[in-house]
This record gives sequence, structure tokens and C-alpha cells, in this order.
Amino acid sequence: MIQIDTSEDKLHEECGVFGIFGSPDASTLTALGLHALQHRGQEGAGIVTFDGEKFHGVRRPGLVGDHFNKTEVIDRLLGSNAIGHVRYSTTGNSILKNIQPLYADLSSGGFACAHNGNLTNASILRDSLVKDGAIFQSTSDTETILQLVAKSSRQQTVDKLIDALFKIQGAYSLVILTNKKLIGVRDPYGIRPLVLGDLNGAPVLTSETCALDIIGAKYVRDVEHGEIIIISEDGMESIKPFPKVQERPCIFERIYFSRPDSIVGGKTVYTYRKNLGQELAKENHIDADVIIPVPDSGVPAALGYSQESKIPFELGIIRNHYVGRTFIEPSQSIRQFGVKLKHNANSSYIKNKKVILIDDSIVRGTTAKKIIKMVYDAGAKEVHLGIACPPIKHPDFYGIDTPDYNELIAAKSSLEEINNVIGSKSIFFLSLEGTYKAMGYEKRDNETPQFTDHCFTGDYPTSLLDREQGTVSKQFSLLSEKN
Repeated sequence: MIQIDTSEDKLHEECGVFGIFGSPDASTLTALGLHALQHRGQEGAGIVTFDGEKFHGVRRPGLVGDHFNKTEVIDRLLGSNAIGHVRYSTTGNSILKNIQPLYADLSSGGFACAHNGNLTNASILRDSLVKDGAIFQSTSDTETILQLVAKSSRQQTVDKLIDALFKIQGAYSLVILTNKKLIGVRDPYGIRPLVLGDLNGAPVLTSETCALDIIGAKYVRDVEHGEIIIISEDGMESIKPFPKVQERPCIFERIYFSRPDSIVGGKTVYTYRKNLGQELAKENHIDADVIIPVPDSGVPAALGYSQESKIPFELGIIRNHYVGRTFIEPSQSIRQFGVKLKHNANSSYIKNKKVILIDDSIVRGTTAKKIIKMVYDAGAKEVHLGIACPPIKHPDFYGIDTPDYNELIAAKSSLEEINNVIGSKSIFFLSLEGTYKAMGYEKRDNETPQFTDHCFTGDYPTSLLDREQGTVSKQFSLLSEKN
């Protein structure tokens, strides 16, 4: 039997976090919130609660709905305060000990932490901590934060946390649960998202507003970049201990990662993605009969392109939503059918047509090649590929699982070369300027970008110490092999 990986040639999810304080249904609400954030990670999920005396935790591999049922799990997670996490592994193996929230007993009490993002100096800090006698139980960079908090000589938990935060670099949104507090933290640049909500007086912290919607909570505001929100029975406190820098949220939250119905910057993510398609149509005029999205990621941009270009939109590719990441194929002879496990051409809307396929991004180009061939096989006269963002030419180190530079097709190939590889009549990308217009901004030369757009430009907002010193792969691959 041959195991074929049918995971799409896409940027993979980051992680999602959720926390609630002062609700009698804290564990149930957290499970629901994580369910709404499932698109951000499907490799593992966990919940930690506090009942006033003890912490309770459950961490499981796989999907939230597969494990967090009420009678067997939720009813055992006692307490009115809870945090949760859905995971896609970007550092460390996808093993149980790396599933979050991570928990530690500190001198000041219990400390549970859920982290969305990636630290860019975790290996260097880890080496130093190990030399000083720290014992790590996971290969996750999140444990570095716990170890730094534990090592701090400050007396109060919040002061210990601030002490640790000044030592770490990279991207992080944190929700933290202690004996008395729920704490939310967003990194100085605000690279990863975090929002504040309210459910009948119970404060909620989470990655996206869609997690507020599912539990009936109202959106209060975004947690600001560099802000720490401290929630306790005494109320809510906001502190900003970091030197002030310009906010630079990750542009891929709007392009790809956030759920379309989540609200970012006062608009739904769906609106931004339609805008991207409209700008793509303004910049590229292709003679075609039909606009077809690559489902499901390309649908909003394709609608925008169709509305702007006046070329009809059709669902010319149908996606099977019931296929997992892998599929067991019975023989070598049917390997070539792998792409049809997820996608199949709707030939009546393709045959004898000039087709523009629209997708939100292209990474390696392997899936695009298969889909373009499938559309040609369905009888298309021409197949053009429009990408509703600029070419991805640089890897990410902030929590998106991007391939290495050499695996990014746009980093090493011209448009003509990409065409030759994937088999399209033409390929066209949205410009960086058009991307910013779709977001409601203008990209000006010699000006600090409003977003972190490093995957397009190579302009990273923070230092990449682990990468610069070559410690990332050595440290974590060694630890992974031991597990």
C-alpha cells in the first residue's frame, strides 16, 4: 500500500488561542471557540481550566470535535476560567508534549500559556537556559517563555512575564492563565492577531472575532501591539511596557489565514479578499470567457475579479471537503489521480472556454500544475492563472510554515519559467501596491510598511537571530530525533 500526501500546496496554518475569565461554562465555551478557530491548526488542541484551587488540563492530537465532547472531557475541565489552543506545528514535532497550552508550577503559582506565533531567538535562549540547568520537556519554542518566566527573580507573576518578554524576539500573541488572572499579550509589532471580547461580563481573549461570534460574545476591540491586558476579579488593566514602534500586522491574515467572516480593521476578511481580486483585474486585462476560483481559497478574489472585469464567474472546479491530509491508495498505477481526491473539473463550464483560474497564492506550484492540467483535460481552450497577491519570494519565521527559499517557485523562477513549469497560458500576480490598495492603504517608497510583508519583500520587522547564527535546524531537529 502506498501512502500519498494530498495536502494542498499552500501556506499552512499558524495556531489559534482562546481564553475566558469568570464564566461557569468556561470549558464548554473554550471548546466552541477553538472549534471556530480550527482553520488555524488541525494537528492538536488543548484546554486548561482553573477551579479556584486546582488546574485541570486536556491535550489531544487531531481536531477539537474529535476529542472535546461534553461527557468524557468537558465535564472534567472544572472552573470558571479557561484558556485553549489549536495547533499547527511550526517548531518542534507534532507530538503530544508539544500540544498547548503548556503548564508549569512556578514559585508564584500555576502558569498555563497558549502561544500563536514563532520566536526568532528561541534556540539561542534555549541553549543558554539549558546551560544554566533548565530542563525542557518539549521541543516547542513556547516552553522557552515558561522557562524565562520561571527563571525571573521578580516577585509578581506579571513582572516575571514582562521580564521574560523583554528577552524574546519574533511574533507572539499569548493567552495566559494563572491562579488569579487571565493575561493577554501581543508582540510589539502586533504581527499575530489578538482581540478582546465580552460575554455577559466575562472577558474573552482570542485570535479572531469568529470565535466570539460562535459563543455570542461581543467584540470590544483589538489588543494593541505591545499591549498586555491583565484580567482579574478586580477588573481589567492594560499596560504597555515596550518601547513604541509602528504596528506591522501580518498581511497574510487578511490574504489567507483569517476566516472570511472574521472582522479585521473594521471590515470582514471576505471584503479584503474580494478587493484583492478587483485590484488584480484592474492591473491585468486578459481576454477570457469565464473566471473560475481554485476552491475554496480563491473564491472571494475570483468574485472580485469577475465583478471588476465583467467576465462571468462559475464554479468550474468542485472540491471534495471530506478528504483528509493523507489518503491510502491501493496501487502505484493510480497515483496520477491524486489531485482528484480533492478537486474535480466541472467540465460543462470549462469545455471550449478561455479560462482564468484565480487563487490567493502560489507556493511550490505543484498543485497549480495538476489543476491546470485537469482544466485542460476538461476541454479548456486556454488556462490563465491569476494570483491575488504578489509573488512569495521569502520564507516566513513568525509562525507560518513556509518552505525554504529554494522551494518557493516565485523565488527562483521568472514568470515565463513558472508558466513552463505549471503549464498555464499565462500567470499574473497582484502588485504590492495593489495589495495595499485592497487593504485600504497606499504603499509608498521609503516608508515603513503598514504590514509585515516580508514574504514578498524580504523586509523582516525583527532580527532573525536563530537564523543568522544557524542554530534553528540544528537545535530542533536534534531534539525531534530524540522524540
